[in-house]
Amino acid sequence: MTDRFDDRLNQVLPRILSPDVLDNRGAGGEIGFWIFDYPVEREMEMRQWLSGVIEPGIQRHRPDLKYIVIDLFEEVIAILKERNLLDKAYEMQMRKGDAALLASLRSVLKEDRLAARLAEKTDAANLDLLIIKGVGTVYPMLRTHTLLSALHPHMSHTPLLMLYPGVYDGLSLKLFNTLTDDNYYRAFRLVS
Repeated sequence: MTDRFDDRLNQVLPRILSPDVLDNRGAGGEIGFWIFDYPVEREMEMRQWLSGVIEPGIQRHRPDLKYIVIDLFEEVIAILKERNLLDKAYEMQMRKGDAALLASLRSVLKEDRLAARLAEKTDAANLDLLIIKGVGTVYPMLRTHTLLSALHPHMSHTPLLMLYPGVYDGLSLKLFNTLTDDNYYRAFRLVS
């Protein structure tokens, strides 16, 4: 017997390959930003589904589709390494704690800078689809609603799918189903 999560997972591939998503047909002319929300306790299944079903399914059904999967945690680590801050961040966390580390990283990990970096790195304007994962692993360093807002001007006509460990009700994002982020009205739920 399958559960609701499995039923929703089975809708992801057909949905992201549909004209509504790929032709960027958001309601009211909005850029097609899509969120697939899922229970945080199913994170490992979600990761396996992405790499074992979604990516091979895209390659099998639409080998011409230009898409990239971005892991936000890997991007944060790359930024810290590039700026020679990773070891310093570890040391600061050990000496001064999480709050001090977060405060010091805030200027380095601004969502608008990350959005510009992601758009440039992926050549977003020439993609057919951008998939973002790793949202839970970068909390509280990054805020999802702020990143999505910062990505809007960079995405042109490229649809974006964010895999979100929590709940998105079309009005607000609730990370881990407990932490309410600011309201975000410009994305659509990928599947109900």
